[in-house]
Amino acid sequence: MPTPPYNELLLPLLQFLQDANDHSLKEAIAYLEDRFKLTEEERSQLLPSGRQRVIANRTSWAGFYLKHAEFIDSPRRGYMRIAKRGLDFLAGKPRVLTVDDLRQYPEFLEFIKGSDRGGEKKQEKRIVNSMQELTPEERIRFANEEIEGDLAQSLLEQIGSLPPAFFERLVVDLLLKMGYGGSFKDAGRAIGKSGDGGIDGIIKEDKLGLDTIYIQAKRWEGTVGRPEIHKFVGALAGVRAKKGVFITTSSFSVDALSYAASLDSKIVLIDGRQLAELMIEHDIGVASLATYTVKRLDTDYFSEE
Repeated sequence: MPTPPYNELLLPLLQFLQDANDHSLKEAIAYLEDRFKLTEEERSQLLPSGRQRVIANRTSWAGFYLKHAEFIDSPRRGYMRIAKRGLDFLAGKPRVLTVDDLRQYPEFLEFIKGSDRGGEKKQEKRIVNSMQELTPEERIRFANEEIEGDLAQSLLEQIGSLPPAFFERLVVDLLLKMGYGGSFKDAGRAIGKSGDGGIDGIIKEDKLGLDTIYIQAKRWEGTVGRPEIHKFVGALAGVRAKKGVFITTSSFSVDALSYAASLDSKIVLIDGRQLAELMIEHDIGVASLATYTVKRLDTDYFSEE
């Protein structure tokens, strides 16, 4: 039979994981290939990009949705394990599991909602079982948003697994790509050298070094509160600095954001989500998989005027 769409893999994938052991994506793919009796040709079928097998891609997407509905967990990179919610769902001996079923859970609804930085009004994204409801351009945009959302999470997980020195070097790479710091040599000497009073590094604002920006770059487990920002502000005052950037892999509390906005000094707070988005935008730690050019009818060409 043809390779099933990802939504038809949701229940079979969950059933495969019901032994509560850790399983790799490779094991899950092999199980589904056998479960649906795919031929060798179907197992080896590639996406149009030629970079990934169709069954592997659809299995990954099924796991992606199950994870965001908290039906499964990711105990380590590349592995999955069924969660209590998944076991509870299987206990009811369901005959089918759809995206609409996943929408019954608040965590999944939160996942499909996009939120602007700074607490602006959230705009709900629709996940539809029938992609025919969307135009081709909308499908491409929607798929790209989902891919980048998952990529952002993967970037933060990867950063969290590496030593602090790597994070400091990553910050240097990102700031240089954004136009700060002059050269890597200049930036590299500054970052991670001071370590005093809440300042982790110093970097030029531009290539001429007309001003200096002080940096706090910390991986964080919980929410960064106002006290940490207050310490950073105090450190800036100690060196008579007016500009600072506080970068974290987690998030900032509302109180911390309000406090930073009320200061005379210019303090920019970059949370984990924004950090990942900037990395994607400036090609730090990511690689292009494929590029698609979308063309439209040029009505001017066919005009007789």
